[in-house]
Amino acid sequence: MDTKKPSDPYVKEQTHCQRPAQPSSTQCKISGEVFSSLGSKMKFLLAVISSGLLIWSVVLLSSSTNFNSQLLVATSNDSKEPETPRDKLIGGLLTADFDEGSCQSRYQQSLLYRKPSPYKPSEYLISKLRNYEKLHKRCGPGTDAYKKATEILGHDDENYAEKSVGECRYIVWVAVYGLGNRILTLASVFLYAMLTERVVLVDQSKDISDLFCEPFPGTSWLLPLEFPLMKQINGYNMRYSRCYGTMLNNHAINSTLIPPHLYLHILHDSRDNDKMFFCQKDQSLVDKVPWLIVKANVYFVPSLWLNPTFQTELMKMFPQKEAVFHHLARYLFHPTNQVWGLITRSYNAYLSRADETLGIQVRIFSDRPGYFQHVMDQVVSCVQREKLLPEAAAQEEPKVNISQRQKLKAVLVTSLYPEYSDNLKNMYWERPTSTGEIIEVYQPSGERVQQTDKKLHDQKALAEMYLLSLTDNIVTSARSTFGYVAHSLGGLKPWLLYQPTGPTAPNPPCIRSTSMDPCHLTPPSHGCEADWGTDSGKVVPFVRHCEDRGNDGLKLFDEL
Repeated sequence: MDTKKPSDPYVKEQTHCQRPAQPSSTQCKISGEVFSSLGSKMKFLLAVISSGLLIWSVVLLSSSTNFNSQLLVATSNDSKEPETPRDKLIGGLLTADFDEGSCQSRYQQSLLYRKPSPYKPSEYLISKLRNYEKLHKRCGPGTDAYKKATEILGHDDENYAEKSVGECRYIVWVAVYGLGNRILTLASVFLYAMLTERVVLVDQSKDISDLFCEPFPGTSWLLPLEFPLMKQINGYNMRYSRCYGTMLNNHAINSTLIPPHLYLHILHDSRDNDKMFFCQKDQSLVDKVPWLIVKANVYFVPSLWLNPTFQTELMKMFPQKEAVFHHLARYLFHPTNQVWGLITRSYNAYLSRADETLGIQVRIFSDRPGYFQHVMDQVVSCVQREKLLPEAAAQEEPKVNISQRQKLKAVLVTSLYPEYSDNLKNMYWERPTSTGEIIEVYQPSGERVQQTDKKLHDQKALAEMYLLSLTDNIVTSARSTFGYVAHSLGGLKPWLLYQPTGPTAPNPPCIRSTSMDPCHLTPPSHGCEADWGTDSGKVVPFVRHCEDRGNDGLKLFDEL
């Protein structure tokens, strides 16, 4: 024990005292008095030694900290790949001009849930999007330009070409058919609007505002309810006198006979004359009409590439041709907070813990819908043949290595019928897998009947499309627009289940697509003008027939 009294001057000057391992010697810092009694050389020597010790201790501490950091990183890398910084604006595809809380999905999906896409938007596409946003803000609902442009719609004036309606032209998208069709067609209409410098306005009479946030800053894309043609547009069809195909048949449109609006019929039952809309010569007439009203249930982007004028612009906007919908969807379609809640709760509960995820979408095209055993057999054959899921083991393994962590694979199934996921779940519950993997099967809903235009049904459908797009691999049904949206939004090249032609599973059951872009299911079957007899799948090398449609449909491909 230290026996110095508090009055001792040495104790007053002492700043620190330690006891070493040997109790017989006590090491203390040199007091001020002792230090002052030393010679100048000794002071200098002690100062050098003290500085050296201080520097050496700092070096040791830094090395230890760095070593621990490296050890921590190395340890974590054993089980997880290093994360790359996420870009909430997706390489400039999105603008930062929105309040994040009003639409949580806009920035969260790229930051928290979606893997970085290998498909990067071009600088030209980004500039076109920023220019479009300015146009929409200048011409959108509530502006003087919009008010002036709508004035002529209440008058049936055949000499409309003589009149001025201002700088803005518009295309109105009318909601028809199911949600997958709507998403694909709205993306198509928006791309056409960008190519032709039109303002796209969307029919809000259905549930569009319950599904998606506004995509353009400082303005709205919703068609005002007081739009002069609002009461008529739902009744437009190919027999309407202002339908473009009908006007061509009747020779009722030319450079001097320009109506105030045109109806475009781009549906599965479109006639050849309706499809002439995609041709270069016809576009020179359509371009002069200030208002276009369009109904569509097909993804018509591939057919726009057949027009040489559009093709030049499109190649600059989309150097990776198969990524057209992928970019447009990530720009346009941001689920509302209510839908985003459905997505994030399901993802966190069922997909986030998995080492690998697989999405399976089953769509039945039949006059007698329901569960079919041959479709179930087809799904199982596809996923096991393509090594997406393991086969069930013949018997229980006699020994289980409890020290080795088993890989967890989560399977997300979407279908109107729960039997497909139930049977898959039972298959992997009743018997172990041949690889030792743990398979968890989850289906968010199984409502048996499609209920288009019912708010909650459509919100669940949108949530399931997004959940599928977040998986690592995906299997979808041929011809399904629901599946097209899911895999293309996620930047995934799907395994496509061939459509059965009878009560037996097709052999082979599926094919791996070489392009992630959706299919234009009922495109023009001909070229334009002199190329009338040309197969539309052979006009340009990167627009070819779809894998799931045989010698039909058109799709964009990068691989030749």
